[in-house]
Amino acid sequence: MACTLSPSLAGFAAAAMDYFPAFLDLDGKSCLVVGGGEVAARKVRLLLAARARVTVVAPKLGASVAALVRAGRIVRVARRYDERDLDGQWLAVSATGDAEVDARVFADAGERRIFCNAVDRQENCSYITPAIVDRSPVLVAVSSAGRAPVLARRIRARIEADLPARLGDLAALAGRYRRYVLERLPELSRRLRFWERVFDGPAAEHALSGDLAAAAAEMTALLGAEDGGNKGLAWLTGAGPGDPDLLTFKALHALQSADVIVYDRLVSDQVLAFARRDAQRIAVGKTPGCRANSQDSINALLVRLVGSGKRVCRLKGGDPFVFGRGGEEAEALAAAGLDYRVIPGITAAAACAAYAGIPLTHRDCAQLLVFLTAHGRHSLAALDWPSLARARQTLAVYMGVGRFAELMDRLIGHGRPADTPIAIIERGTTPGQRVLRGTLGQLTLISAAHRVQAPAILLIGEVTARGRAEPLAEPDARPRRKTQAVPRPKLHKAESS
Repeated sequence: MACTLSPSLAGFAAAAMDYFPAFLDLDGKSCLVVGGGEVAARKVRLLLAARARVTVVAPKLGASVAALVRAGRIVRVARRYDERDLDGQWLAVSATGDAEVDARVFADAGERRIFCNAVDRQENCSYITPAIVDRSPVLVAVSSAGRAPVLARRIRARIEADLPARLGDLAALAGRYRRYVLERLPELSRRLRFWERVFDGPAAEHALSGDLAAAAAEMTALLGAEDGGNKGLAWLTGAGPGDPDLLTFKALHALQSADVIVYDRLVSDQVLAFARRDAQRIAVGKTPGCRANSQDSINALLVRLVGSGKRVCRLKGGDPFVFGRGGEEAEALAAAGLDYRVIPGITAAAACAAYAGIPLTHRDCAQLLVFLTAHGRHSLAALDWPSLARARQTLAVYMGVGRFAELMDRLIGHGRPADTPIAIIERGTTPGQRVLRGTLGQLTLISAAHRVQAPAILLIGEVTARGRAEPLAEPDARPRRKTQAVPRPKLHKAESS
């Protein structure tokens, strides 16, 4: 098996889109609107806002369209639609309210390879008009692919409330500086850092408050402060256990700011989709039988990348400092004199237990919570088994799938009752989550019968018998996850002692 530290295409495959989102340059281009009523008027106004040259074909006009004709802003053809009206057009809109006419316009436009929108008739649309938030030159378009236009408008309203009124002024000011910044800072990573300082600092505050002169002065000062250095940085980032909704805001910022994403095998494509599109992606996940991605090689890779001035998001499942070897990577970066930040993530035990409806602690039966790993430099023999076998505590076992037999034997051998409830949570927090419940004495039986595979976390303790069978934290729209229980076996005398 060939194993290398190499870029990966994971994360580039996305769910199919009903429509390709794009912003069209219609400045000075001819566009046709068929229909002269109020619905047509709304479409005409949008096209005029994009500086299109609009021709309206309609035997009758409503007051709004007629006013635009009198003002000389549009051309009117006073008759019914004819397919020759499409000649020379870049875009067509049919807003007649007549299903037969709308279908004709759509068919004729398709033959000429002209994009067409028939209002409120999705079957006759090769493009759809989104709900628009206009902070020109900043535009935000929201679409539900025509399925829920009211929902799209509600989303637009929320975005409208969040975006400052003078956001367009800030974008326009940045546009005036863009070429100058490109000449002064030819390296992409340095330009990105400069713009982040602009948009996160006083320059943006001045522009959004209306003081463009102060904003320009601040941007000039920031550009003059550039000393030619290109200092690298690593974010040791927790991606959580799988559900992309569990990413923190800081993790999202790191993904969208990093030049390079160095990620583990269990980081999902959905999480990687949040990364900058131009970021390099390097998979360093460890797989059975593959020794290339050793921890030493990963440490060396991070040191090399950060040392060369790259900003690196080291993305790990769960939390980087909970059995994620983030501590070793931090030590390697510190020893090389390189800068790093730690971004905590939701660790698997907490998230998977919550999604399975299991409280990790409960005052009636668990006063202690212990995280342990069955995989590491030291064997399980080094653990304090008499302590781990005590009652009134919950054990959360990471990376234990291949060592269930030894875990079961040692705990029962040191006094933990064989009928102690357990839960195995496989692929936790993902749509494929599976929860297997039983007892400690059944652990190997459950694992073999259900062919348990990593990633899976094992919870041991009375708390696993509490809670609901269905997950507490999953949204209703997600696929239902499976919760299975194994019948309690009859205990032999040796097991019940």
